[in-house]
Amino acid sequence: MRLFLFVLLLIAAPLHGQADAALSAKLQNVVRGFRGEVGIYVRNLRTGAGAEINADTVFPTASMIKVPILLALYDRVEQGKMDLEARVPRPDTLNYRYVESTDVVAYMAPGDTLPLRELAFLMLTVSDNVASLWIQAEVGGGAAVNEWLAGHGFRHTRVNSHTPGREQARSVYGWGQTTPREIAEALVMIRQGRAVSPRASEDMYRMLTNSYWKGEALSQIPPTVQAASKQGFVDRSRSEVLLVNAPAGDYVLAVITKNQADTGYQEGNEGSRLLRAVSRTVYEHFNPRDPWRPAAR
Repeated sequence: MRLFLFVLLLIAAPLHGQADAALSAKLQNVVRGFRGEVGIYVRNLRTGAGAEINADTVFPTASMIKVPILLALYDRVEQGKMDLEARVPRPDTLNYRYVESTDVVAYMAPGDTLPLRELAFLMLTVSDNVASLWIQAEVGGGAAVNEWLAGHGFRHTRVNSHTPGREQARSVYGWGQTTPREIAEALVMIRQGRAVSPRASEDMYRMLTNSYWKGEALSQIPPTVQAASKQGFVDRSRSEVLLVNAPAGDYVLAVITKNQADTGYQEGNEGSRLLRAVSRTVYEHFNPRDPWRPAAR
C-alpha cells in the first residue's frame, strides 16, 4: 500500500525541484507557431529541475502504448503466470488493418509460434504492431493492461483499442492515451528499478535502448550516449519519450502533439521537426560543454 501511494504521488506531483526558467523559456520559443497542440515534460533526474508545457493534458500515445503493454507482460512473468521463453502460437483472430513494412509478425501464419521474449523485442525495437496486439491479447487484453496502470497510479494512461468499454476514447485518441508526465514517469520507474521488480526493470530497460526509429528525438543526442525510448506516429500526432543517460546526468523527456495540421509522413513533417528541435534544445541545455552537434540533414 505504501509503494502504491508513493508511485501515485510521484506520477501526479509537479516537478520534484524547482522549475528551470531558462529551459522553459527555450521550449516556449521552440513550440511557438506550431500548427497543433503540444505537450512536453522534461525532468533532470539528478537535480529534479525541469520544464512543462501541457504536461497533464491527455494526448494520443500511438505506438508509445507499447510501454504499458510491456509493463503488463513483465508483471505476469514476475508472478509466474507467463514465461518469456515460452513459444506461443499466433492467434487466427489476430488481424491488423494497416500493416507496416516493419510489422514482421504480420507475415506469419496462424498457428506459427514465437517466444514471448522475441515478440516483446519486435514490439519495442521495430514497433511491430501485430506483435504488440499479440502480446496485448496474451496478457489478458487491454483491460488487463489498464488494470495494471490504474493499480500503479497512472490516472490517464490507458489502452483503448481492442478493449471493451473504451470505444469512445478510441474514437478520440486511437490505440492508447497518456499525458507527457505519465509516459515519462513510466520510463523513470523502469530506469530506477521500481517497475515490477529490479530484475524486470533491467530487462525492460535494455529492450528500450534498441529502437530502430532513430530519426527524430534520438537523432539529436550523440550516438555514443545511451537512451531508452519509444516513438509513436499517426497522421495528426507525433510523439517520443526518452530517458537519456547523458554525460551531465540522466534526464527524461516526453514530447507529444495532437491535432497537427501537417499529416504527411515525410522527414520534414512539422511534428517530426518539433521532436528534433525539442530534443536538441534539452540536450544542449543540460550538457552545454558537449561539443557534439548533429550532422546536417
